[in-house]
Amino acid sequence: MTQPSHLIWTDVERIRAQAPLIHNITNFVVMNNTANALLALGASPAMVHAPDEVEEFVSISSALVVNIGTLDATFVAGMKLAMRQAKALGKPIVFDPVGVGATTFRNKVSEELLTLAAPDIIRGNASEIMALAGLNAQTKGVDSLYGSEAAVEAARRLSSVWGSVVVISGETDYIIHGDRTAKVANGHPLMTKVTGMGCTATAITGAFSAVNNNYFQAATHAMAVMGIAGELAVAKNPAPGSLQVNFLDTLYRLTEAQFTDTLKLTQS
Repeated sequence: MTQPSHLIWTDVERIRAQAPLIHNITNFVVMNNTANALLALGASPAMVHAPDEVEEFVSISSALVVNIGTLDATFVAGMKLAMRQAKALGKPIVFDPVGVGATTFRNKVSEELLTLAAPDIIRGNASEIMALAGLNAQTKGVDSLYGSEAAVEAARRLSSVWGSVVVISGETDYIIHGDRTAKVANGHPLMTKVTGMGCTATAITGAFSAVNNNYFQAATHAMAVMGIAGELAVAKNPAPGSLQVNFLDTLYRLTEAQFTDTLKLTQS
């Protein structure tokens, strides 16, 4: 039987060889972070959100990542056009409901986007996943007030309703699709002290979905690489400023031996 670490590393090699074009409609805070992470991984990022061009750009992209971190009417219009086009063309859609549950506007937009074009993968923290599933979850802006395990049943509900793979980020990352569950225990608490790490995980998930159409595997592989890169980066210097640089360097230089030695993955 092929080992999980080898399957994951095969996807890393595919990304490095193919440099898939990942279309991101994301927030202003993280555009630079996520673009650099995709480049370090081996993908090709594009940050395109104007309604006048998103449909055309989706058609030449390998995956679409939609992140609602900094919403306004123009962003929402672009997201709707891009998601509809991606669904029509069979391109993978990865959705990050940043801060859903915090405001009525975010809740409304999220519901509209899900209804318009159900994403292949949804990634959020526990509060976001619970809010998206219709639970009365408390949120602290874009930060979670719950551990990832608290959102497992909400994730199953989301997966059942929309058919999506659902990722809950936290100390342990949960990846859920139907009755399947994967748990990734890599990463480090210091990653929460760098803005946009969750958004970076979503962008990286887009890259894996571009080379692996088993989206449960793609999401699991992305979270494993994200966690391991963060864990190894912190080991070099446990401070948030250094983490940002070391994370990119680790993604770029990551070897199969490092990956295999560090992976903490369980599946059921």
